[in-house]
Amino acid sequence: MVESIYKSQQKLANLSTSITTTQQRILAAIDVGTNSIHMVVVRIYPDLPSFSIIAKEKTMVRLGNRAKETGRLTPEAMTRATAALRRCQDIARSLNAEQIIAVATSAVREAPNGREFLQQIEAELGLWINLISGPEEARRIYLGVLSGMEFNHQPHVIIDIGGGSTELILGDGHEPRSLSSTKIGAVRLTSEFITSDPINSTEFQYLQAYIRGMLERPVEELQSFLRAGEVPRLVGTSGTIEALAVLHAKEKSGMIPTPLNGFQISLRNLKEWVNRLRRLNQAERLTIPGMSDKRAEIILAGALILQEAMILLGMESLSICERSLREGVIVDWMLTHGLIEDRLRYQSSVRERSVLKTAHKYQVNLKHSERVADFACSLFDQMQGSLHHWGSEEKELLWAAAILHNCGHHVSHSAHHKHSYYLIRNDDLLGYTEMEVEAIANLARYHRKTSPKKKHESYRNLTSKKHRRIVEQLHSLLRLAVALDRRQIGAIRQVRCDYYAEQHEMRLLIQPDHPNDECALELWSLDYKKASFEMEYNVKLVPILAPISGSGEG
Repeated sequence: MVESIYKSQQKLANLSTSITTTQQRILAAIDVGTNSIHMVVVRIYPDLPSFSIIAKEKTMVRLGNRAKETGRLTPEAMTRATAALRRCQDIARSLNAEQIIAVATSAVREAPNGREFLQQIEAELGLWINLISGPEEARRIYLGVLSGMEFNHQPHVIIDIGGGSTELILGDGHEPRSLSSTKIGAVRLTSEFITSDPINSTEFQYLQAYIRGMLERPVEELQSFLRAGEVPRLVGTSGTIEALAVLHAKEKSGMIPTPLNGFQISLRNLKEWVNRLRRLNQAERLTIPGMSDKRAEIILAGALILQEAMILLGMESLSICERSLREGVIVDWMLTHGLIEDRLRYQSSVRERSVLKTAHKYQVNLKHSERVADFACSLFDQMQGSLHHWGSEEKELLWAAAILHNCGHHVSHSAHHKHSYYLIRNDDLLGYTEMEVEAIANLARYHRKTSPKKKHESYRNLTSKKHRRIVEQLHSLLRLAVALDRRQIGAIRQVRCDYYAEQHEMRLLIQPDHPNDECALELWSLDYKKASFEMEYNVKLVPILAPISGSGEG
């Protein structure tokens, strides 16, 4: 299980000296948040498997302080963020990190110019930042907490209060039962609701009621997944909650626990802090031992979110976990690179199960979609190295698009390819970044009718050159795969691609499932749909109905 990472962490001190440096890998993970930009650099021990943190970096850039009229990221905030990211790159390089994985959350996700900002970062720094959805953020937070805390198969509620959103997760070390992301965060609420200093009673009561109203639904949903007799523990992560724990510990004992992991704060203590903070202005809050300048501005809103969440959840105390999204990004990377074995294979197959769940939701004909996916992946494998050079990650996007290409029928048969784009784009596909979801949606959108064009809004949403190229090259494979199951009866057993580079020709040898089936409709459909393939790959496609000897197809 992923949870076993935590146990491995305990062995590091004794085992790390016996592991050679060639077995170790160094990786950096950056979280571009609403309030701050955080980075961790870790040393991965594949043989354990586990990782240890060797460096941390944090800069408050306040991307969440967006222009009130337009909601756009401000030039000042983007400049601060760019400088912080450049410093993160320098640190990661100095520590010989083999890769920097960066994710962006609420502020960038919601800003009209958020993607423009990410393009600017890519152009200036050569750093690709993945935009992730709220539920995907929650999933990776869950992975991060599992790497730093033992759950013992018991239910735990995790709350992560960020600058722009609050994530609530229910899990027991296996599959998370509930993942939610709500648009309430310390920076967002301070900016939108607090104008007085100290806050006046009217604003405080309104803010409290708003928070409770926003949390009621996700809390009810989470509680619906609790089984009879279960009493979960509450775990808190990230800046706001850690800051409250530090303030409480400093005042209580004069010392800050090191590490902070496992430190507890009660609801009674939290209520006392909320009542105290609401009566102080910002200058007075700064005099509290352990309070930082930037945190003093937003601490009340964050504390109030935590208080209302604990009341609604019926929790009397909370334990701190110092690991969260950044560490979850590391764990997710380890999972996708096969460095963590999970007997249930839950986390490593989260993409597949999420796609199949969406297919079921929109009543997709799964047998047909699976045949289309098999054909698409077979074409991908056979063409790899000759007509394209994409790898397993791109193949996985093609597979997902093939499974979901017809989900638009749930809305209407007419223009269903466009409906497929909309449904995929607005569903919560876990395990994928925002741009990967955009690529899947575009691949599905172009499985029929016109090929990608710059005038299409869906195509313009592919702000990553790499993902635009993926769609340009792989959508035609999906078209051929759809044609190969035109009657949706499994008429074709398998296909073989023979590429003749000198003649610029690819022969598609088709083996029917029944010897007497001439597959006339499939051959007609291939002829009708092959134009985009021939144009993209600069080859002539020649379908041939013939038995195929051997079984070496991918």
